Amino acid sequence: MKNILSASSKSLFVSNALSLAAAALACALWGAGLSASLESMFVLDGASGASVPPRTWVALLLVSAAGAGAGLAVERMGARRASRFVAAALALLCGASLAASRFLQLDVLFVPVSMAALGAFAAVQTRRLWAVDAALARNLRRVAAQPSVLEGRGANARLLSGLKLLDTVLPLEEAVIFCLDETGAPVAAARLRASAGGAQGGGGGAEPDRNNVWREGVRLCERAVASGEMLIQPGERGGTAGDGRATVVVPLRHEGHAVGALLVRLREGFDESDRPLLLTVSAQFARNLQRDEARALDVPRDRAAFFSASAATQRLESFGVVSGLLAEQSFAAHVLSEASEGHAVAYLDGTLACVNNPMLEEARLSGEECRALDIFGLLEQFRAGVFDEPSIAVRRVLQTGQAYERELTYLEPTRTLALRIALVTDGAFAKREPARWPKEGGGEAAAGPLPLCLAVTVRDVTSIKEYEKLKSDMLSLMSHELRTPITSINGFAELLMADETIPAEAREFLGIINTESQRLTRMIGTFLSVAKLEQKDRQEVLMAPLLLDDVVRDTMSSFQPIAKRKRIRLVEKDCVKLPPVAADRSLITQVVSNLLDNAVKYSPERTTVTLSTALEADAVRLTVEDRGYGIPPEDVERVWEKFYRVARDGRVKEEESTGLGLSFVREVVEQHGGAVELESEVGRGSKFSFTLPRL
Repeated sequence: MKNILSASSKSLFVSNALSLAAAALACALWGAGLSASLESMFVLDGASGASVPPRTWVALLLVSAAGAGAGLAVERMGARRASRFVAAALALLCGASLAASRFLQLDVLFVPVSMAALGAFAAVQTRRLWAVDAALARNLRRVAAQPSVLEGRGANARLLSGLKLLDTVLPLEEAVIFCLDETGAPVAAARLRASAGGAQGGGGGAEPDRNNVWREGVRLCERAVASGEMLIQPGERGGTAGDGRATVVVPLRHEGHAVGALLVRLREGFDESDRPLLLTVSAQFARNLQRDEARALDVPRDRAAFFSASAATQRLESFGVVSGLLAEQSFAAHVLSEASEGHAVAYLDGTLACVNNPMLEEARLSGEECRALDIFGLLEQFRAGVFDEPSIAVRRVLQTGQAYERELTYLEPTRTLALRIALVTDGAFAKREPARWPKEGGGEAAAGPLPLCLAVTVRDVTSIKEYEKLKSDMLSLMSHELRTPITSINGFAELLMADETIPAEAREFLGIINTESQRLTRMIGTFLSVAKLEQKDRQEVLMAPLLLDDVVRDTMSSFQPIAKRKRIRLVEKDCVKLPPVAADRSLITQVVSNLLDNAVKYSPERTTVTLSTALEADAVRLTVEDRGYGIPPEDVERVWEKFYRVARDGRVKEEESTGLGLSFVREVVEQHGGAVELESEVGRGSKFSFTLPRL
C-alpha cells in the first residue's frame, strides 16, 4: 500500500510539473506578443475604447490555474471524461471573453488561458500514454524473456531435434533450417544430413559441386519466403526431373511475419500426404526461430521507447513470442480430453477452466450443465459419506497447499472413485525458478511457488477394488483350509502325548509334530497379517465422524489389567475437546492398541506410559510416550518396515514378534490421510505419534 501511494504521489507531482510548464510556455508566448493575432479574434472592443488586460500577477495566476486544473482533470479522470469538462470550461470562457471585452473593456486572456489548458491536457495525457507504453513494453519483454516450463532445451537443440524427427518419418537426404539476417537473406541455422549410405542414391551421374547446390537451395528459400507458399522441385541435386528425388522448401512464418525457411531434400519423390506433416513441424520451427530472434534484439531504453520505431518493432517481436508460448501451452487443456481419468481445472476464483469428458461422465453431467457450475458445484456431484462438505476440502487445500485425497464409495450404482484435489503451482517443474512474491507491506520480494489453479482428478477404481476383494477372499479361503488340518494335527498330537503307554521315542516325535504345527500356525497368521497390510481395504473401511477421545478411553480401559501385571502405570493427559475426524473406528482402535501394546511390552517395570491428544492447525495428533529401552538411531526409520524387529542390548530379536504391528499402524494412518512420527533415545524411551485430518 505504501508503494502504491508513493507511485500515485509521484505521478501527481509529475503531472503538476508538466501542467505548470505548459502554463509557463503560454505565458511566455503571451508576453512576447506571439499570440496577439489570436487574441484579437476573441476580443470585441466597444465604443468607449480598447479592452484592458489584467495586471501581470493576476494574468500569471489565471494562466497557471487553467493549466494546473486541466492537468489535474486528465490525471484524475482520464482524457475522455476530462475533455468534456475542459471543452465546456473553454466554451464558457470564450463567451465571457467576448462579453467582458464588449461591455466592460476587460480582456480575460482567453487565448493564453486556452493555450495553457490545452498544453497541459496534451502534456499530461502524453505522459500517461508514455507510462502505460513503458509498462506494457516491460511486461512484454519480461514474459518473452522468461523461459517457459514447456520449452525444454535451447533453441538450437530444439531445431536439431525437429530435424531428427523429420528424418524418422521422411526419406531425408538433407534438411536445413534457414533464418533471415538483417537484410532478409537466408542464413543456415541448423542442418542435418543423412548417413553416407543413405545419402548415396541412384542418379547415376557425377556428384555436382556442393557450392552450386547450396546457392540453388538458397535461391529456392528466397522465392518461398517472398511468395509465402511451399515450393516443390523434382530432380534436384543435379539429377534429371525423373530421377525420383525432390527438394521441398517451406516458408517459416509466425504471426504473419517471415522468419526463415525449411529446405528438405528427399531421396524419393514428394508424397502429397506428407504436406500436413511438413506444415505442422514448420510451424514449430517458425515459433522457435521467432522466439530466438526476439530475445536477441537490443532493447531500447524506456525513455526512448515511446518514440522509437525499433522499440515498437521489438514489442511486436515480443508479442510474437508470447503468442507462440500461448499456442504451445494451450495444448495442455487439449491433452486432458485424451485422458482416461476424469480431470477438471479451476481458476483460483472457483471458475471451471476446463472439464474433460470422463469427468462429465463420472459426475453424470452434460456439457451444458457443467458450464453453469463452478468447482463447488462440480464437487457436489461427488458428495458421499466421507465427502459431505466440498467447501471444507477446497479450503484445506488452499490453506495448506497439500492435496486432498479420498476414496468415495457409492451403492447405487455400485462404484468406487478415487478423488484428488490439488493446488497447482509454478514450482511443479524442478527446473523452473520460483516466482517472486511481494512481501506484505512492501519491501523486497520473497521467493516462493506461485499458485496457479486447482486440479481435480477422479479415477474409477471399482474394478481394482473388486479384484482386490476377490484376491482377499481367496487368501482367506486358503488360510482357512490350511488352518483346519493343522489344528487337527496339533490337537491329535497333544492327545497322543498325553497317553502314558506310548514309548518315549514316539513321544519325542509327537512333541516335534506338535511344536512344528504350532510354528506353522504362527506362520499362517503372519501371512494373513501381511495380506491385510498389502490390501488396504481388506476389511470394510467405514469412514464416519469419530472422536479420538472415545477411542483413547476405551483402549486405556482394556490395557489397564495388562499394565498392572507388569507394574506399569498408564496415564491419560487431559487436553481440550477435540473435533471429530473421518475414520474407521475399528481400524483406529487397533492402531492405538498396537502402540499401547508395544509401549507396555518394551517398558521396564515401575515406569509410566502416557497417552495424549492435541489439536493442531488442520489435524488431530495422538501420542504414546514410554520410558522404555528406546530405539537406536539407525533403526528409527526401519521400525515401520514389515517384519523388521529391533534387537536391543545385544540380545536376539524376539521370536514372538512378527514385526508387523508398526507397519500396520503406518498403513492404516496413511490410508486415512494422516502421517506417523517417531522420536526415540536409547535408555530414555520412545514417543510414537500419528495425525489424522480434522473435519
